[in-house]
Amino acid sequence: MAGMSPELVHVDDHLIVALKPAGLLSVPGRGEDKQDCLSARVQAVYADALVVHRLDMGTSGLLVFGRGKEAQRRLGHAFAERQVDKRYIAVVAGRIAEPTGEIDLPLIVDWPNRPLQQVDKVNGKPSLTRWRVLGHDAASDTTRVELEPVTGRSHQLRVHLLAIGHPIVGDALYAPPDVQARASRLLLHAQSLALPHPADGRVLSFVAPAPF
Repeated sequence: MAGMSPELVHVDDHLIVALKPAGLLSVPGRGEDKQDCLSARVQAVYADALVVHRLDMGTSGLLVFGRGKEAQRRLGHAFAERQVDKRYIAVVAGRIAEPTGEIDLPLIVDWPNRPLQQVDKVNGKPSLTRWRVLGHDAASDTTRVELEPVTGRSHQLRVHLLAIGHPIVGDALYAPPDVQARASRLLLHAQSLALPHPADGRVLSFVAPAPF
């Protein structure tokens, strides 16, 4: 995997949208063995590419880079002000009966077990996820859902779905062993993005169908 060219969905003078494979870091980690990441691969092609947001290592999907400090700042502001529409696809354990819903549970880092996060109704930061059922698979007892993270907390989708009793299949951090073992990867994919262009504000939309 090391040194592979990034899969680029969109490139212009102000931003880059790349497709992150599951199992690859978004940015470098600590240690020589954690230097290969999507940002390094993109910067090897476009040296001015700067990180705007991140995806968990196990998550695949669309990732945005700003070209230069000003584009990065404007894109970061759009994310912070919730001007970016993000949709994920996940496969979760069990059958979710309702067609749509939302999970409004505050989250905080689980300090003794970091980087794990947990629900904390007293000290947690407000966190909201909307979901919509796309289908059920009776044979595997799973539900395919579209997820909209209204807030952007670390591990938000994974912890919220666990909290309502439907952990994401393949989740090595939060799912019970039997649910984790049902897939060789985390079945979570950042499938679509709509955001204002940092130069002129026009809304750009990108879609990368889930590979599972």
